[in-house]
Amino acid sequence: MKKFLLAGLLVWLPLAITVWVLGWLLSVFDGVFMSLLSLLQAVLPASLHEAVEQWRHVPGLGVLVLGVGLLLTGVFATNIFGQWWVRQWDRLMHQIPIVKSIYSSVKQVSDTLFSSNGNAFREAVLVQYPRKGAWTIAFVTGTPGGEVAGRLPGDMLSVYVPTTPNPTSGFFLMMPRSDVVELQMSVDEALKYVISMGVVAPAQEPIREESPR
Repeated sequence: MKKFLLAGLLVWLPLAITVWVLGWLLSVFDGVFMSLLSLLQAVLPASLHEAVEQWRHVPGLGVLVLGVGLLLTGVFATNIFGQWWVRQWDRLMHQIPIVKSIYSSVKQVSDTLFSSNGNAFREAVLVQYPRKGAWTIAFVTGTPGGEVAGRLPGDMLSVYVPTTPNPTSGFFLMMPRSDVVELQMSVDEALKYVISMGVVAPAQEPIREESPR
């Protein structure tokens, strides 16, 4: 009986978690869409409120509207005219007290993570953490900069060590490049390996002639 229950769980658990994540994303999109409708009702005449209210009951409309909105925003922001407006918006946000601190921090992180020219989370590596002789998977996020770079000796790398099974929390480390062992596995494979606590191992690749230091 236990064997059959575990087999059934292994079949349905991935599907259940996938449905749960998709449902959570849909609820977030619907929440944003409902907020936009409420704002729209606040600025429109009362005679149009009933028509706007009907949009709340159309299933999937929030996801469709936000998806189209993101697409149009991307098209607008990638041309010369749109880039000028984006710069003006950034300048405005950086002049508002308190808001500028949050906005600038989030923007720097998002630009680093999602920029096609950046190196953040483009490479999985092995590092010794939390002590010498204990190895874990980390992700290269770049190299130290500014005052920190001037006070560190030698060639250093910035790495992010994720926690298991939740990789969204972790530790930021700066360590010598010579202490970092490059991996041939992709970032996606490394994330699966971390999240599964080593159960889901990536396919075996030919190992380079380089031994861990």
